[in-house]
Amino acid sequence: MFEQKTFTHKKVVITSDLLSENTESGRYYVLEDGKKLPSVTTVTGWKKNKFFAKWRANNPKEAKRVTRRGNKLHSVIEEYINNEAIDINSIPPNERELFLQMKDEVDKIDNIRCTEMCLASERIGVAGRVDCIAEYDGKLSIIDFKGSTRKKWASDIENYFLQATAYSLMWQEISEERIEQVVIIIGCETGDTQVFVEKPLNWVRGLKKEIDDYTAAHSTEASLF
Repeated sequence: MFEQKTFTHKKVVITSDLLSENTESGRYYVLEDGKKLPSVTTVTGWKKNKFFAKWRANNPKEAKRVTRRGNKLHSVIEEYINNEAIDINSIPPNERELFLQMKDEVDKIDNIRCTEMCLASERIGVAGRVDCIAEYDGKLSIIDFKGSTRKKWASDIENYFLQATAYSLMWQEISEERIEQVVIIIGCETGDTQVFVEKPLNWVRGLKKEIDDYTAAHSTEASLF
């Protein structure tokens, strides 16, 4: 039987939403002064763009399916942790199963600072939209929710750790709250739920390299990271 948890929110509204635009070199966010920053996802994923573009071209139906799956799963989890009433039977079967198997991990979240908040830092040189900043098992965390066809190895999702690390640094810069950990919760169609927990400090050097490599390759302004 589905039981809906009531989450505590300690919302911190410290940023305004930003317009974004897609270009040949990826997505950019437009700051209030007109300056543009590349998205975190663009910076941490551009090296694999050709591989995924080829995969999507060769598997168009599956590419659309996993995109729909990801969007719907994110939407359901966001509504759930925002204490919106969930009609479990109205969720498509695949996404419903993924949500239910992830629920025990999602229920470890509380004292939520924000969901789907836009963050930006000229000092670091990136911007993006974070899934969730909250306490997970009592520790302030950057939390990301993913759906997957099969189980992942940590080496498969290094870009997730880099993205979450960027958000942790931006949050600390803006709010002065220190993020203790990054948490990636993955619901797999194999029936498994995976949880990867990392310390942001372990990924700062790798993030800096990704930003610098992207900056050099796209002839943009040098990183101020």
